[in-house]
Amino acid sequence: MDKLPQRLFAVLLGVWIAAGVLRVSAASEGQASAKRPVPAGTQTQKASPAQVEAGRTRFAAQCGFCHGRDAAGGETGPDLTRSAVVAEDVSGDKIGPVVRAGRPDKGMPPFTMPDADLTAIVAFIHDATAKAASLNGGRRSVDPADLETGNSDAGKRYFNGAGGCAACHDVAGAFATVGTRFQGLALLQRMLYPGSGRGGQLPARPMVTVTPLSGTPVTGRLASRDEFTIALTDADGWNRSWPVDRVKIAVQDPLQAHVDQLAKYTDADMHDVLAYVRSLAKPAVGTPGAH
Repeated sequence: MDKLPQRLFAVLLGVWIAAGVLRVSAASEGQASAKRPVPAGTQTQKASPAQVEAGRTRFAAQCGFCHGRDAAGGETGPDLTRSAVVAEDVSGDKIGPVVRAGRPDKGMPPFTMPDADLTAIVAFIHDATAKAASLNGGRRSVDPADLETGNSDAGKRYFNGAGGCAACHDVAGAFATVGTRFQGLALLQRMLYPGSGRGGQLPARPMVTVTPLSGTPVTGRLASRDEFTIALTDADGWNRSWPVDRVKIAVQDPLQAHVDQLAKYTDADMHDVLAYVRSLAKPAVGTPGAH
């Protein structure tokens, strides 16, 4: 009579231990999958090294200031290598519409670019995601010292010359105080694309005029735009949309110059202009408060 309970206890103990091991294993797998989604199309999407490299260049110019040059995120944009959108994307079917339409509610502006550039950017994002899939840990914060490497005099020359910044910004006016209202990475973000919505202030949607092939032009606030459809909100508050291949589109966005400039900046240009903008907020030597 004494042996039966012992055997029963041994069996129950074995079941309990096995169940515990399975629970720990399942929990570990759940934590791993939560850390980084598995890209659905990683194995099937092929891109040439040249295409990935072209995408790297375009991504750095158009997206790197927010998402990091390696797509692993920055302080102003999420890590795309952990993005559910990227994980579900196949040959740009998910990424493309997001890039075209933007996400104004999250501070991401819409981007207009040739299909070849977008395809290359998608290829680079998937390549970066595949390389990051086996890595652990998160991205470090940006060290303020990394942003203080520019030359103010070179930045002034770029501001007044090749950059064309002086055409819109008067350094003798309120623009001179931007370096006191924003600091560090926030100032760089503001400089590169002031309409991104960072800092809690969403930009006004740009005005757009849509002219049907047969009909009168309609003007209103841009509501959304992708490769198939454009939509606006007219003066009466009505939402109206058209297929993009049946209309002419003219966007009046005062911040478009900042978007265009992103493709022209080099790293040195960005840091030089940032140094110049920061210098505008400092009192000149010899004036009260100067050191």
